[in-house]
Amino acid sequence: MDLRQLRYFVAVATTKNFTRAAEQVHIAQPPLSRQIQQLEDELGVQLIQRNSRPLRLTEAGRLFYEQSLQVLQKVEQMKTGVRHAASGERQSISIAYVASTLYGGLPMLVRMFRQRYPDTDVHLVDLGSVQQMAELKSGRIDLGFGRVRTRDASVVRTVLREERLVLALPPSSPLAASRGRIALKEIAQERLIVFPKEPRPSYADQVLSLLHDHGIRLAEVHEVRELQAALGLVACEMGVCIIPAAARLRSDLVYRLIEDERATSPVILSHRLNDDSWYIGAIKELISEMYAQKPPWLDVETNEFPANGTIRKSGAKQGASAVRKPRARTPSKTPRES
Repeated sequence: MDLRQLRYFVAVATTKNFTRAAEQVHIAQPPLSRQIQQLEDELGVQLIQRNSRPLRLTEAGRLFYEQSLQVLQKVEQMKTGVRHAASGERQSISIAYVASTLYGGLPMLVRMFRQRYPDTDVHLVDLGSVQQMAELKSGRIDLGFGRVRTRDASVVRTVLREERLVLALPPSSPLAASRGRIALKEIAQERLIVFPKEPRPSYADQVLSLLHDHGIRLAEVHEVRELQAALGLVACEMGVCIIPAAARLRSDLVYRLIEDERATSPVILSHRLNDDSWYIGAIKELISEMYAQKPPWLDVETNEFPANGTIRKSGAKQGASAVRKPRARTPSKTPRES
């Protein structure tokens, strides 16, 4: 198996036609067909259903197609990285995020990264947690900050912390009379506003699952597209909303910490399995430095950290990350992960 065969297979899988695929890769159709057959013989599985029009991939073929795209994308990234290094061009990384992380540590982290590595451009992409997985595997993003636990053997997920949840209330609500912690059962029969409406699964499903596990029935559930809209509706006295503690944005609302140890939402850093890019180690070092500064949004009351002060990994095992980095503006220490 070689890269040429992978490119030939991807062309056939994409065009669903041997003739068009041959034109795309600039070879005659018979040798293209022979290369695909040799690939199937080597793998010992059928990749393409040739008796259908247009051609269809088998289940094994679909899996191989996804993995082939990842391999070819990685090769292109290697080529680009080497060329940039040789020419002295600026490097760049793409970081995806869910909107609620903008009210926690992400802005501070990005500022620290840009100060430490001024020759690397950072591109931020607003993406749901589940969508981040597909974009990571395709190579369109390099890192993701999300909240939904997913299972994907090709992605490493690191739980940075568990953020406590709070109930956002209009001041007129009877539940706003007390400023102490609130039990989930007190939310029963309330009109609950959840976000995001789509894509799903998302943080909204975390909240609904939490209430379902407690056997809590709601009067009504209203879905909105984003956090700001949800809090705006709460201010309009249209309902209540459960949000991460760092997202207490509006001063015209009352916030009550939820009294339940399971009422948390994880902040999860994701990257591709076996990706030894320098920026992964650099980002984790900066997160440790950021935590050590104890910024206001990182208080003990509203955050729970992995045991023994170490960052907890979930999903696939993580290979050793290379910590070789481009020259930083200031010397970098390697603090203990928190």
